[in-house]
Amino acid sequence: MEIELWQLAIYFFGIAVIYSAAGFGGGSSYLALLAISGLPFQEIRILALLCNITVVTGSIYLTWKEGLLSSKRIIPLVSLSLPLSYLGGTLRISQVLYFDILGVTLLIASLIMLLITTDSAETSIKKLSKYSNGLIGGGIGFLSGLVGIGGGIFLSPILYISKWGRAKTIAATTALFILVNSISGLTGQMYTHGWSVDSIRLIILLVAVFVGGQIGIRLTIRKLNPLVVRRITALVIMFVAIRLLFYS
Repeated sequence: MEIELWQLAIYFFGIAVIYSAAGFGGGSSYLALLAISGLPFQEIRILALLCNITVVTGSIYLTWKEGLLSSKRIIPLVSLSLPLSYLGGTLRISQVLYFDILGVTLLIASLIMLLITTDSAETSIKKLSKYSNGLIGGGIGFLSGLVGIGGGIFLSPILYISKWGRAKTIAATTALFILVNSISGLTGQMYTHGWSVDSIRLIILLVAVFVGGQIGIRLTIRKLNPLVVRRITALVIMFVAIRLLFYS
């Protein structure tokens, strides 16, 4: 399927708006679109990670200003995710196995997100131990580095189920988690596969997702219902998962 660059930019803009509103970077949908557009296998993961980094960097700045980030609770999550994300990024797997792993894990994550029917703000907040946070972050970090996304769509449902924090706090934490894992995974990808990205395509897509991400995070901070945003995002992720499994 041939997708023109201007079409990709429009799609990426829309994805960034939807995903950033839920605290995500959009990596899974970027991967799906890049895959069906026929780009080289190694290039699509680097592009997706760079777009992830662009979206969540802007989100983190705004959520930090709103006082939604707590370093004491976030550090245990990322302490193991950083090295394990890098390790996952260095592994070589076949294209078929790659899309199978990504499609199945995204499908599971989207189903869990749809099953979460309450906002964490309506329930009591529980504090997980540093050990539990480390295991959660490390496992998701490895998986995210392997498939080339930030891992936020895996982390967010777990945080909601464990009543880790309120909706906006979880979205802010997820964005920071995506950033550090995307950087670590990108480093691993480039160490193993090198740099093979078209500069013009990269710049156009980064501009598209930056603008979309800024719109999305401002909407969720000020206006949108977190539960509605989460359900819409889950449906998008489910569609992407099915599309990836069909593609593979």
